Amino acid sequence: MTGRPGEAAGLDSADWATLAHGPLFAAATPEMIQHAISGARVVHYEPRQVIFSQGDPAEALYLVLEGWVKIYRLTPAGEEAVVGAFTRGESFAEPVFFLGAGYPANAEAASRARLLRIDAARFGEAIEREPRLASAILASIVQHTVYLTEDIASLKLKSAPRRLADFLLRLAGRESGETTFSLPHEKALLAGRLGMTPESLSRALAALREVGVETDGATLRAPDLGRLRAFARGSGKRRRSN
Repeated sequence: MTGRPGEAAGLDSADWATLAHGPLFAAATPEMIQHAISGARVVHYEPRQVIFSQGDPAEALYLVLEGWVKIYRLTPAGEEAVVGAFTRGESFAEPVFFLGAGYPANAEAASRARLLRIDAARFGEAIEREPRLASAILASIVQHTVYLTEDIASLKLKSAPRRLADFLLRLAGRESGETTFSLPHEKALLAGRLGMTPESLSRALAALREVGVETDGATLRAPDLGRLRAFARGSGKRRRSN
């Protein structure tokens, strides 16, 4: 992408690819993305650092460049109820931008994280100036709904190892080659995202060793995405793990 806005300093070529292929801007042109993120800035968070708290004014929406973010609410007993987990390429807090309300939940870094903080007011102005951007955002919301539908179908029809493989392939954003993924330190967060128990997630990770996937702490390496894709699309004869 050329002509990158100086106000979005700190974005490298990989970051721009993440923006272009993530659900929020998947249907937008490079020029539309430039307008949408005018005034945006890259922000860094350490694990367990608060991004925003429930009830804070909804002044920004966020896109994850690296790491994991946890969205949660506190129960009357003071316990955390996780309502969402987001990683590279995914955005969060955009619904409150459209609703014009405060944040309905808390957001916290679940690992070291780099986020693109997009000012809500400037984002709205960009949509008003460029009606095609509104159409692109609507198309992205529709695509996100399709992903959710696929996730529900995966929960019902696929074994835990293949659900994990599907998720990793979506994160990779390409068809072949080698790639690495950063997992959240709280494995229960990823397990919940995939509709598994932490024990099932551990078994699923072990099963993916058959297709060369290696785990080293919070880093997961897939040396052959084509092989991982073939596994994800398998016949489903493997013993089901829940």
